[in-house]
Amino acid sequence: MYVCSCFGITEQQVRDHADSGACTPRQIASACKAGTDCGGCVRRIQSLLGRGDCPRRELIDSGAPEPLGAETGAVAPAVLSEAA
Repeated sequence: MYVCSCFGITEQQVRDHADSGACTPRQIASACKAGTDCGGCVRRIQSLLGRGDCPRRELIDSGAPEPLGAETGAVAPAVLSEAA
């Protein structure tokens, strides 16, 4: 059955990408573009991914620190107008 009719992505393709390590809808989108056009399939993709095994998600759920650059207080690059 199709999950993303915009790009012709099936449930099995989403499951295959998940088995290959895609743990989030964003990672699925990077792998096959599903969810990047109209967005109507994102909730279905989320339900297919569920709360299954995902090493990164397990680390986050256990309270491990997030990877560098993921902090909310990360410094943004300087804007060119500030130099003028």
